[in-house]
Amino acid sequence: MGRMKILVPGAGPIIIGQAAEFDYSGSQCCSALREAGHTVVLVNSNPATIQTDPETADIVYIEPLTVESLTRIIEKEKPDAIIPSMGGQTGLNLTVDLHKAGVLQKHGMKILGTSLKSIEMAEDRDLFRKKMKEIGEPVAESGIAQTISQSLKLAEKLDYPVVVRPAFTLGGTGGGIAYNESELEIITGRGLALSPVKQLLIEESILGWLEFEFEVLRDEDDNAIIVCSMENLDPMGVHTGESIVVAPALTLPDSAYQKLRTSALKVVRSLGIVGGCNVQFAYNSRTEDYILIEVNPRVSRSSALASKATGVPIARIASMLSIGYKLHELPNRVTGNTSAAFEPSIDYIVIKIPRWPFDKFKLADRTLGTQMKSTGETMAIGRSFEEALMKGWRSIGQGLGHPERIKWKKEKLEDKLRVPNDQRLAVIWNYLKRGNASPRRIQRTCELTGFHPFFIERIGDLVKIENRLERVKKNIPKNILLKAKHNGFSDSHISDLTGKKEETIRNQRKRMNITSSFLMVDTCAGEFEAKTPYFYSTYSDQKSEYKIGKSIVILGSGPIRIGQGIEFDYSTVHGVQAVRKAGYEAVVVNNNPETVSTDFDASDRLYFEPLDAESVFELLDAEKPYGIILQLGGQTA
Repeated sequence: MGRMKILVPGAGPIIIGQAAEFDYSGSQCCSALREAGHTVVLVNSNPATIQTDPETADIVYIEPLTVESLTRIIEKEKPDAIIPSMGGQTGLNLTVDLHKAGVLQKHGMKILGTSLKSIEMAEDRDLFRKKMKEIGEPVAESGIAQTISQSLKLAEKLDYPVVVRPAFTLGGTGGGIAYNESELEIITGRGLALSPVKQLLIEESILGWLEFEFEVLRDEDDNAIIVCSMENLDPMGVHTGESIVVAPALTLPDSAYQKLRTSALKVVRSLGIVGGCNVQFAYNSRTEDYILIEVNPRVSRSSALASKATGVPIARIASMLSIGYKLHELPNRVTGNTSAAFEPSIDYIVIKIPRWPFDKFKLADRTLGTQMKSTGETMAIGRSFEEALMKGWRSIGQGLGHPERIKWKKEKLEDKLRVPNDQRLAVIWNYLKRGNASPRRIQRTCELTGFHPFFIERIGDLVKIENRLERVKKNIPKNILLKAKHNGFSDSHISDLTGKKEETIRNQRKRMNITSSFLMVDTCAGEFEAKTPYFYSTYSDQKSEYKIGKSIVILGSGPIRIGQGIEFDYSTVHGVQAVRKAGYEAVVVNNNPETVSTDFDASDRLYFEPLDAESVFELLDAEKPYGIILQLGGQTA
């Protein structure tokens, strides 16, 4: 393609289901397009974003994301093309509306990347269902409703409970699970009001099936790769944005993984998607059957997670694919000697935990379902599921940063386990602890939650370590302390369990030479030499893989929550730029996978770590920086 002027619509203000990940993807997109020699016109209404900085794009408009506003900008700037896939559901819907209004055709604008037909086929529930049946991919029994009476008739055929999925919406907005006629009337009314095309999918319930996601990149020559597989700990019935997610998928046998991988690639090819997309499956581990849930024909929250989990800059690559580049033509910026056509391989475990706002809304319904309620998320990396889970717990920024005692009776704990809610992890921990994590208690927990036994068994192992620490009377034996640290227990947690001061625990560790190692995220499990300065800590016996320079450490703000949003990521990134300009290496510590500051090339070194005293002290001991900046990361820092 020759040089073009390209319009990039942003995502607008932060809302539930659409947070900082689109500032990250939009910023990567603008950078990639400009490097390729194109002129970028960015439109966004959120001034707290990096992408609305004058340096990000050639021309920046802070204007409403409406057809009227975009039409005026198009008439003035006369862009050659538009990229709809970097602004979340807002950017996608806006592009569809501009096309329906005839604006794109009038000005001869191309839609880059995934075509409008492909977008509509993935987003329109009826077209998607028909296409999947055409190519022989299994979908849940369902029907399309555009009125309340139609939805009630469909529910009679499918039997309750039924799942309601509005078309062209974000984060499950307007949807839900209806267990009876009155609930269906309420959800249908809400869904029709919120769907831009007034269309709902009424779907048979597959509650209890396991949920898996595949992040896919495809170019226009039909080359495609799986960037990352992800597994939701919560079974079907809880929105993926509300579930704890682990990457890579851990409980799929290889035969099932290959089946879902093949299906994901087949679906993406049949839809003609060019760039990045997310494919979601429901899987029955007993029968090995699977059902295709949906496809997001754009970069998404899951794309940001997969990108940070693997080190693959998905939004950047997707942007280059949209202007005609092929996967094999794009270098892997992490290794420097492989291409984007290589599927990543990782030798660590990544955990995502949502951050809910119920600390601000104490009387709100804490039940989790198909509609998102979380405002943000945190990501943690460890050498094992246990280590990553405990680091993720510390990263959320709520409570003590580790499991707290819940004094409810057994019956109340079981009631809480039956109904998904934001306290689920703590309730599982306490329920297992009451039963000493016995095989019978583990089995009962699986029955109540629908979690795969693998995860409950691992949490049970952590509970047993906690029980051993509680029995310590004097000094903690080295083997017990080492096992606790290998499994992600913080000094603060160990302090609470043993009654010793946190400083005492830290000093004892140092005397025993139990300290953090910092390992590199390299996309290739060590197969090739990596050049990326992107690290995570572990208490395994491996040696650190970094070089110390003249540095200043900047603490980020962690997951987005009410009162602490994307504006602090903006501050962090500008702090990095100022530190570099002053001649120092900028080192960022943060744990939010959605942000620009956790892009591996946004700073000289990135540490994906909990923002707590232990993690920061370990990092400072290793880095020996000139100084540390705390004021840019909000109240957390």
